[in-house]
Amino acid sequence: MTADSLLPDTIPHHRRRAGKRAFTLLVLILVICASIWLNREALLRYAAQQWIVSDNLEPADAVVILGGGIDTRPFAAAEDYKAGLARKILVAEVNLGKAEKLGFLPSHSAINRGIVIKLGVPEADIESFGGGLFSTFEEAVALREWAVRSHARSVIVPIEIFSSRRARWTLTRALAGTGTTVQIQALDDPTYNHANWWKTHHGLITFQNELFKYIYYRIKH
Repeated sequence: MTADSLLPDTIPHHRRRAGKRAFTLLVLILVICASIWLNREALLRYAAQQWIVSDNLEPADAVVILGGGIDTRPFAAAEDYKAGLARKILVAEVNLGKAEKLGFLPSHSAINRGIVIKLGVPEADIESFGGGLFSTFEEAVALREWAVRSHARSVIVPIEIFSSRRARWTLTRALAGTGTTVQIQALDDPTYNHANWWKTHHGLITFQNELFKYIYYRIKH
């Protein structure tokens, strides 16, 4: 029997084996995909829990309200103040938009200040820092200047859950060498939390954006 006479039987055998391997791989992929789909909520909750950073708060020199988050940050800051966690509230002076410059809308800084006053914080215990701040990085640099002047030992920064990791990295880096530590207070958004964030368009977009922002900050700064 020659090699040529074996060739027709050998090729189909290899093809059958390759077909079985491909079928097994396809079944395995389908099982994995089905498992992920059936357990997607638990996996998405876990992803959020691993991403979010938040500290057990201790008394600090000040609570810092960064720009944005007017439905969450000033309210948390006022609660921290009234709970005795800080004697002072710092409000970032953020960059003004066109409508704000024309006086048609109040600035975020003015809104934040107004909210904490309305919630019972005395004006004497509210202080502004920075000027025309445009980003978390610029706010962190301005906060460093305040920390150096005031010799603060610790600050509390209330911020939304998905921004918490980027805020901690940025602020900790900016305050390095000042002797001032940062305590991050992660806040649920009014429309979602870590357990249901993927069920809202806002939650999906925010988490996605924060992933890219965090990478950008680590590369840029």
